Amino acid sequence: MGSLANWAGNVQFRAATVHRPASVPELQRLVASSARIRAIGTGHSFSPVADTDGDLVSLAGLPPVVDVDTTAAAVRVSAGQRYSDIAPRMHAAGLALANLASLPHISVAGAVATGTHGSGDANQSLAAAVSALELVVAGGDLVQVSRDADPARFPGLVVALGACGVVTSLTLDAIPAFAVRQWVYEDVPFSEVMAAFDDIASAAYSVSMWTDWRGERMTQVWLKRADPADVPPERWHGGRLADADLHPIAGLPAANCTPQLGRPGPWHERLPHFRPEFTPSAGEELQSEFLLDRAHAVDALAALSRIAATLAPAVQVSEIRTVAADTLWLSPAHGNDSVAFHFTWVPDPGAVAPALSAAQAALAPFGPRPHWGKLSTIPAADVAGRYPRMDDFRRLVAEFDGPGQFRNEYADAYLWPGG
Repeated sequence: MGSLANWAGNVQFRAATVHRPASVPELQRLVASSARIRAIGTGHSFSPVADTDGDLVSLAGLPPVVDVDTTAAAVRVSAGQRYSDIAPRMHAAGLALANLASLPHISVAGAVATGTHGSGDANQSLAAAVSALELVVAGGDLVQVSRDADPARFPGLVVALGACGVVTSLTLDAIPAFAVRQWVYEDVPFSEVMAAFDDIASAAYSVSMWTDWRGERMTQVWLKRADPADVPPERWHGGRLADADLHPIAGLPAANCTPQLGRPGPWHERLPHFRPEFTPSAGEELQSEFLLDRAHAVDALAALSRIAATLAPAVQVSEIRTVAADTLWLSPAHGNDSVAFHFTWVPDPGAVAPALSAAQAALAPFGPRPHWGKLSTIPAADVAGRYPRMDDFRRLVAEFDGPGQFRNEYADAYLWPGG
């Protein structure tokens, strides 16, 4: 079939057949009859995490489920639902998710399986909100697992790279709905960020620092505040308060972005960077991201700034965020309050390769964990060694997928490097 690609077009899926089951029983029959099968979400991964030479299955055809339970402060959703599908329903019921990613377009199951995150000193990855899963495992059996009923194995089944089965539904923790105001500061010097990183990162519910590596400054710092604070000062850490809505990439339309200038709005219309009705760049980009221990934030920024001349020609923009630690075995924030260095590259693999290599070398002393859904060339064995529960996860995969129906080259490289 060869024509199906991911959002960015850098991964051409090799599956001979793409299935779109209309029910969970139909999915169970597909799994039972397939030698190799993988699930695909919205295709926003830049790595081949979902690729297979067997059968590919889209969950978008499953009946849409958004069951909001206000008493339990939870929501159960079908795996193919996007965050932009479920958030308004939750908000209407007075509930919210504690965190959202930059893009509301992504599927819940895909974001969870790859450890995708938002931002905020106190905010964990999106996967940390999962309290229960339903998945089809090898042979087609339907299995239900939960944080409370299976505490020993559950932390390994949430961020699982699709290696344990096809998730059909997830139950997410919720909190009371809240409003957010978003302000942007321009041109905050690196020197200020390095001197006051903790103050800047904790200045709002969610903070994003952006740079294009052309000049020793953060081109923008986005503050998403959940408190009813007054308008912030005109000058802050050497930066100036923006007087118009901005896109993080210079020259692109701010209309694609969530409202700024302190205009209040519901959590799901402010925590993402981009509006669900717009496609931010139509896939004209490649992405990498590396998470490392929060304690290394300033040293890592300094290391990257020393190679700015190498990064700048290949980067559209970089984003720096903080993520609270979680206990999920394959979460890039497992066990560590983390800082994430994100690179939105130009859509040119040849131009990106040397810059990516240089970025990885600069970050190497800090033991970075790559985002599972983004580009990295760090050896798989090195990455696997940075996860203390990797051996436990390998045993979990063997338990849930003894025949190897959900194996693919990407997962195999990390689970069984060298063989």
